[in-house]
Amino acid sequence: MSPAGNEPGTAGHSVGNAARLIDRAALRDRYAEVRATTERLCSPLEPEDFNLQTMPNASPAKWHAAHTSWFFERFVLCAHDPSHTVFDERWEYLFNSYYNAVGDRHCRARRGGLTRPTVGEVMRYRWHVDESMTRLLERESTPPEALALIELGLHHEQQHQELLLTDILHGFWDNPLLPTYDAGEVTPEPARDPGEMGFVAFNAGVRTIGHAGDGFAYDHESPRHRVFLEAFEIGDRLVTNAEYAEFIGDGGYARSELWLDEGWAAVRGEGWRGPLYWHRGGPPGDRDAGEAPRRMFTPRGDLALDPHAPVCCVSFFEADAYARWRGCRLATEFEWESACAAHAGCGVPAGGNLLESRELRPLGAVERTGSSPIRQAYGDCWEWTRSDYAPYPGYKAPPGAVGEYNGKFMCGQFVLRGGSFATPRSHLRATYRNFWAPATRWQFSGIRLARGGAEA
Repeated sequence: MSPAGNEPGTAGHSVGNAARLIDRAALRDRYAEVRATTERLCSPLEPEDFNLQTMPNASPAKWHAAHTSWFFERFVLCAHDPSHTVFDERWEYLFNSYYNAVGDRHCRARRGGLTRPTVGEVMRYRWHVDESMTRLLERESTPPEALALIELGLHHEQQHQELLLTDILHGFWDNPLLPTYDAGEVTPEPARDPGEMGFVAFNAGVRTIGHAGDGFAYDHESPRHRVFLEAFEIGDRLVTNAEYAEFIGDGGYARSELWLDEGWAAVRGEGWRGPLYWHRGGPPGDRDAGEAPRRMFTPRGDLALDPHAPVCCVSFFEADAYARWRGCRLATEFEWESACAAHAGCGVPAGGNLLESRELRPLGAVERTGSSPIRQAYGDCWEWTRSDYAPYPGYKAPPGAVGEYNGKFMCGQFVLRGGSFATPRSHLRATYRNFWAPATRWQFSGIRLARGGAEA
């Protein structure tokens, strides 16, 4: 999901396709639902939590809540509702993320120091924007280009909903007390054994990649184009904690031959010994995974390491090293899209551990079914691919500030596919491209193996 550790990668294909019909009444209902979800995700937080920022790449929950409102005010209301009164003109400097076309902005690494505006003022800002947005959505004369921008803004906010959770978890991990974000009403049960990993084979041939439907997609999911794939096999489920622990036990973090050079430098420089939130259960402040980690920190709290759940919060470098240790590789994003669309279509099938399940942690793979041999294609963990984040043939960024969303970040990132337990279902599709820098570990990212093909 994200430009250089900022936001999940997005830009409005819908903005470039404003002529397509968008149901205004349905969009109004969706607006209310998405905005309410953000506030629900904020509800477990105490006032002191809203300013928490433990690294430059993360942002405080208060900033996420305000920035998503600023997006609607700046790009929709200021352009399409003359009756709207800007809440506070000074806030544009605070809550602009990276839009150079809009103007200068506050230092991202210092967002956590903004004790003012208060949480209450930010929530009043949200309600002020909501009032104007509701009025605009009820107006039959609202033009199609405004509806397209609203649709983009809703997907933008859904991305920030996941970022809110990843950033809060990182902040709580930095607290020696390991506070729980949301314990839930039921104690999490361990996942069932998913059985031995199988591989699903695909023949060589030409595949068509990219968004083709009439629904929303980001600009970087198009143009639709053809690629040739050699015959390949892809894992039928994600790699589990137990399987990854074997890699650690075999000295995986001490064997330079398994790692890309930049990844090995990160292992040595950062002291990586396991996935980000694994630890051995020592005294407060002890975050060492050690040789035999026993605990994993999740939004549901500090839990016993579940051997059958998917390994989560690993970097591209770790995923690549593990795959090499297994004698496999990571799939390309084109192999992933071809395989998962072939068995599930372009939409997201029923089931899958996504935000709506409210599990707030990765779950084990369900049993195989004949109709869908590829398990966990959507949800649980984002899946690193071997593909650089690059433009599709013929890609052009949209004009204006929203065109800064994706194109300028197409350097030094790798693509992830599939979504996580924190991704909203209505936000996903088979062509969705997330992207992060290869050393990123605080996102909910896991591993699916592949073998054969051109890189065998």
